[in-house]
Amino acid sequence: MPVSRFREGSRPVQGRVQRAESVLVEQYGGLVRLAYLVLPASLGRHRRVLWAHSLAQRALPRTGGGARPAPGVPAPRGGGEPVAALIGNDLRVAVLRAALKDGQRAGSWAGRATAVWPPRRLPIVLGLRLFPRSGDADDMALGQVLSGAAPDTRGAFVLRHVDGLSEPEVLEMLRAAGVGDPAGALDAADRLGLGNGAAAASALAAAGPSEFDACTVRAQPTDLLRRRRRTRLAGAVVLAALVTATALVATGRDTGGSDVAGSEAARSAHAPAAQDLRRTDPALWADTSRVDFTAWPARGDRTDDTALLTRALETWSNPSRGNTDVSFAPGTPADPPPGSPQLLYAGEVDARTVVLLHDGRRLARYTEPDASGGAPAALSVARADDADVTTAAAVAVTERDGAARYLLAPWIAEAGTRDLLRPDGAARDLGVSADGVTEPVPVTPAGGSCERRTVLQLRSSSRIVEDHSFLLADRGGLSPVHLTYTPLPGAGTPPARQPREATGSAALVAWSRLACGLDGLSDGGEPVRAVNLWDFADQRLPQDAGRAVWSCARAVTWRGTDEVSVDLRTGDAAQRVVRARGTAACSRFGQHVVADTRWRSPDGDWYVLAAGSRAVTSLRVRGEVTGGSDDRTLAVRAPREAEAEVTGRLRTGEDLAALTGDDDR
Repeated sequence: MPVSRFREGSRPVQGRVQRAESVLVEQYGGLVRLAYLVLPASLGRHRRVLWAHSLAQRALPRTGGGARPAPGVPAPRGGGEPVAALIGNDLRVAVLRAALKDGQRAGSWAGRATAVWPPRRLPIVLGLRLFPRSGDADDMALGQVLSGAAPDTRGAFVLRHVDGLSEPEVLEMLRAAGVGDPAGALDAADRLGLGNGAAAASALAAAGPSEFDACTVRAQPTDLLRRRRRTRLAGAVVLAALVTATALVATGRDTGGSDVAGSEAARSAHAPAAQDLRRTDPALWADTSRVDFTAWPARGDRTDDTALLTRALETWSNPSRGNTDVSFAPGTPADPPPGSPQLLYAGEVDARTVVLLHDGRRLARYTEPDASGGAPAALSVARADDADVTTAAAVAVTERDGAARYLLAPWIAEAGTRDLLRPDGAARDLGVSADGVTEPVPVTPAGGSCERRTVLQLRSSSRIVEDHSFLLADRGGLSPVHLTYTPLPGAGTPPARQPREATGSAALVAWSRLACGLDGLSDGGEPVRAVNLWDFADQRLPQDAGRAVWSCARAVTWRGTDEVSVDLRTGDAAQRVVRARGTAACSRFGQHVVADTRWRSPDGDWYVLAAGSRAVTSLRVRGEVTGGSDDRTLAVRAPREAEAEVTGRLRTGEDLAALTGDDDR
């Protein structure tokens, strides 16, 4: 369908504009959504909502001078083309062109200076901030994918996968909107739609509101106290300006501004580095698509202690100075912080003074004893790049007497603890101070007895994600580990393709069997960001010994050197099958896996057991023992020391060898 510029024969321009207005009102929600998704997420949700409405409302053609076609846009073919459809396509092109142009300007240096109030007139909203309705985890995942895509790719994604336009229509609209490579943008959009994009796009196109529906919004007041302070400050500034102007007129000569500027520059050059620390607006976390440590405000009762902050900065910048215990987690760069770090916390916790800093890729925790003395000052630095709403939800501020206190993210609405070894037990409420510091939480020491395994159970605010609870487990680092779960498919239930939060009953039961082995994952010492437990097969054991579940636990480190552990769970016990490093197995880049192990029946007979994931159609064992199965599981009786090699056949006809690793089997 060609894109026109409202050419409808000899009908007066005013009539065409009225027709365009009626179509715009009818398609308003889709046009606002298109603008909202094409505009950069860096504008913040409130500003992006207003900007999207402005672009949609200003998409009408001019009423004077005739309706000129856009450059390179063909006129409509005669006959058979509904006028409303033509006008709707014109409006899409107008909105897309303006969103691409404004988004490019917002990303430039000049655009950042005018992003608060762009040249285009916005709807005026004073004293309120508007947010689209919070979406689910799929919406958040799609938002992260779209935020990393180019603006023209986002536009092509909406037109093709959300609005459902044909490929020729999308290419023509992209070309008319000024996209230099329409085919490339559409190809990139199609690649986004291959994964979760297709399902997420269907949800976007549905009538129900989502995180991307800028027409269904929630209103929250701005910071009332800050607004009052700013009003008073503005009045004081105006009064001071009047006094200064009066003084200048009265003296009738230069007041020596250059000397004043020079003295100010000199004072700035010798000012403590703490004055340059970045501090985030306390309301930013609810008005940004980047929900990580950059959205944390500065908290604690020592945030204005310049001497303390200076000591922390000097220690991080030059760790060799002073009597301070300094530790960098394995895989963490040891260079000084670039520029001015962000202040997250400064206060007193458990007879220690704690300062938390973030430089965009690392967390630094500086502690020193209070007046009563104690352990010397210490600095711990660990990676925190690519954190998200879960992995940036808590930071350990102190560890003492087998317990830790955590500073929780500002978006955490509820906090509790549970014993991972007791899946039937309920979560217990966890006290949190006004500054976000928790009560002491028991920590299982590495290598100690595993009588209990306490983890944090947190719930995000509905302003971020609705009904989103998740688990975090302490492994001794600054950031606790995010635990997730991918279940077996149930009867009539398709297999899960993405990890889920490990808060359901099946997830808790599965994790209770492997909780004590959590510290053994990635025992090279690198901090772990997340661990996903994937139940990829279940098997009926020989000699009526019950059923077993094959699971693969994948530990993802902050540096990306992941580790995989395959276990066979029988009853309340778990048997380690294999552990492998540097493999894509059990990830979205290695979605197929085959594993085997030796198993002894209750009667004392030895078997080779093997299992494969959902794409495995058959299994074969070769060597001193031979056998096969036209199923995803296999059990062949074999002497314990017999050599055996297991392979699986995939639906594609390819062979997949059983996973091997470093463990003795």
